[in-house]
Amino acid sequence: MTLRALIFDVDGTLAETEEAHRAAFNATFAAHRLNWFWNRDDYARLLKTTGGKERMAAYCAEIGVETRPDIAALHADKTRRYTAALAEGRLALRPGVGALMARARAAGLRLAIATTTSRPNVEALAQCVWGRPASDLFDVIAAGDEVAAKKPAPDVYLLALARLDLPASAAIALEDSRNGLLSARAAGLRCVITPSVYTATEDFTGADWVIPSLDNAHLPEVLQAELA
Repeated sequence: MTLRALIFDVDGTLAETEEAHRAAFNATFAAHRLNWFWNRDDYARLLKTTGGKERMAAYCAEIGVETRPDIAALHADKTRRYTAALAEGRLALRPGVGALMARARAAGLRLAIATTTSRPNVEALAQCVWGRPASDLFDVIAAGDEVAAKKPAPDVYLLALARLDLPASAAIALEDSRNGLLSARAAGLRCVITPSVYTATEDFTGADWVIPSLDNAHLPEVLQAELA
């Protein structure tokens, strides 16, 4: 079927957001007087668990916490800190993302998001890098807090496809992680991988294309043809 939509992951795909997330987690832990600190190696390991609340729960299990803190409250505070940081304009899009979105629009393709992060984080990134609401930029947004199971489950991609009213064969997913790849493939989507700082060593077996960035020079031929 003719390509009709591109579905983007957010964290690590649209922008290198993970250091901002890590800083927000650590600031939250300090504010709540938790003796927790996630260094880069810790966070790289913990990213294998998708979703911030799930990541904190996994960490509690890992270190053997006897009395678990209120993870929902911690996550809400972390989200406030993350969105405040992005409001200061500390992030930029990854190379090629903006140009690809513009070319896709010009070619008549629809744009969507399928992410494990929350809708407020999507909005914070959109305001940070575009200065506009995410709904001005994407026809459909499917966020992690709207589905029962997060990536690598296919739920969020299936939700995006349902909202686009398209079969998987009419879209391509753009991801940066193995969990994202597994999610996209389980939903029946072709998948372009652009490894990010935190995912560069992951196994991308099964991806349709693995490229260093979404710059025009690296785009796969099938996508070039659709954008011509």
